[in-house]
Amino acid sequence: MTGIYGAKKYCAGHFSDGPLFIDGKLVADTSRDCHAIEKFDGCYILPGFADVHVHLREPGFSYKETIRTGTLAAARGGYTVVCTMPNLSPAPDCIENLSVQLQIIENDAAVRVMPYGTISRGEKGRELSDMDALAPLTVAFSDDGKGVQGDELMHRAMLKSKSLGKIIAAHCEDEALLHGGCIHDGHFAEQHSLPGICSESEWHQLERDLRLVRETGCSYHMCHVSTKESVELIRRAKTEGLDVSCETAPHYLFLNDMMLKDEGRFKMNPPVRSEADRLALLEGIKDGTIDMIATDHAPHSTEEKSLGLRGSLMGVSGLEAAFPVLYTGLVRTGEISLEKLIELMCINPRRRFGLPGGLDIGDEADFCVVDLNKKFEVDSQSFLSMGKATPFDGMEVYGRVIYTAVKGEVVWQDR
Repeated sequence: MTGIYGAKKYCAGHFSDGPLFIDGKLVADTSRDCHAIEKFDGCYILPGFADVHVHLREPGFSYKETIRTGTLAAARGGYTVVCTMPNLSPAPDCIENLSVQLQIIENDAAVRVMPYGTISRGEKGRELSDMDALAPLTVAFSDDGKGVQGDELMHRAMLKSKSLGKIIAAHCEDEALLHGGCIHDGHFAEQHSLPGICSESEWHQLERDLRLVRETGCSYHMCHVSTKESVELIRRAKTEGLDVSCETAPHYLFLNDMMLKDEGRFKMNPPVRSEADRLALLEGIKDGTIDMIATDHAPHSTEEKSLGLRGSLMGVSGLEAAFPVLYTGLVRTGEISLEKLIELMCINPRRRFGLPGGLDIGDEADFCVVDLNKKFEVDSQSFLSMGKATPFDGMEVYGRVIYTAVKGEVVWQDR
């Protein structure tokens, strides 16, 4: 049997019939594509998952999460590389501020962490960050947490990012259309007299951004797609030949607004939307319009998530539940194949953002071992993340990560 997945028998934390890697680099036969999967002893070796959208909260908000706790949560979830968003204090808008974050990453990170640089100074949308200086040390540019409101500033950011060979990763949100909303402007909001967030607040700014992409030719990535209109706009842009990609998150694929409960663990930005939106996202996953699944892991303190849908802060924790939720809800139900899920969680994020690690010969050995037959319940109180809010709490799932390695070194083992 050839191929790295079938040739090496996983046993008690090591591979029993020969070296899988030497000095952290893969040396086994990988004649198959790196996402081809073969079963052995009920477990699978998979490429380490890659998440292009996480919030590790440090520096500035370490009462919510730290780089240490967030990357341990990532390792437990099978992730070997994560890209951390820049809504921090200080925001990484210049080398001096970025250096604060890079030092903590060097000291504390359990997995690879690739930081974003901001698009604008302090994410205030008034002037560009020091993009020239930041480019060599950042994975891309984003003002995630808020949309860039000014057309002229976004136009200049796109031109600069193109000259630097970097991606603009956009949080699409037209603030003029928010009107103080807390959940999707749909049936649940109407029934419970809650202020709604309209779908147009997302797709209207995406429409603006795609016009600017046509003018500038920059590489563009849309964060956390949640509406059917956004899916169609991205689909058309790809058909047109624009250099665009996008992500969605597990909660948008499995929940609609009528499944909400008046609990903070169901509040995120953008919000969970209608069933029609959910189905459009699922179709976008299947036809390749949506390139990858990211978690938008956004932990908050228990107090900040205890004020219901109206009063809680937006954001949920996703790293430790993502794979079992997606495997259970998409693969075991026959919606997509396991190979397709690996493309969405491992292959496509690395290709688009140039992330390290993989399962080709010569790659630094980043992988996880998953028991796909293991059934368990998502238990937020057991999370290694400091953030315990997840809409999937109590869900019965399959696919437990039992072992995660980065550069051939064990960073997580389920004992």
